[in-house]
Amino acid sequence: MVADIVRTWVAGWAVSRRTPPPVEKPWGFYIEVAGNADEVGRHVLPEAEESLVRSAAASVSVPRTWMKMPAEPEEIESWLSPGWVVAWEETGHLMAVDLMATDPVAPEGYTVTVETTGAVTYARVLDAVGEQAAQGQMASLGEAVVVDRVMTEEAHRRRGLGNFVMRTLADHALETGAVLGVLGATDAGRTLYETLGWKKHTTLAECIYRP
Repeated sequence: MVADIVRTWVAGWAVSRRTPPPVEKPWGFYIEVAGNADEVGRHVLPEAEESLVRSAAASVSVPRTWMKMPAEPEEIESWLSPGWVVAWEETGHLMAVDLMATDPVAPEGYTVTVETTGAVTYARVLDAVGEQAAQGQMASLGEAVVVDRVMTEEAHRRRGLGNFVMRTLADHALETGAVLGVLGATDAGRTLYETLGWKKHTTLAECIYRP
């Protein structure tokens, strides 16, 4: 189950970020990431077995390559080869939900636009003067969607905009035939998503090659 959710997340993240398609490796997937000063690429492992983690880590020679897997960081730290460090502050949560329609209404003083380009749908919440207050996007994979880049501007936080963006995306996903939502969350995001019925399936340990 967790491995399947990881595979869905990998596929959707690549579509959302418009990277080249994930390349299959013996341990999982590799995604090339261009135009990012902090990350040149990422290996994602659907299963965090010691032999797979060691093989993936040993295959890397390019600094700023990341590796992500369903595990607690302290479990996998001793399996990393020299040059790898655990990105403790980046450790996330892989979450999923059975989508439900809620017919959300924008909070007073805000409007929303929803646009789809290819397989990616963008929701943008604007304030009274037309400035962006919150946003989110999702990649459509048929019966599943992967939600990404949900963010509320500092001046507009604690007004329910993140909640509204998530429910807007879910309603749109249902209209296109999706039934499952998947995302990778930060600690702060996890709190919001759980109030909307999302469930954590695993911790996402993250490490970076920084020799």
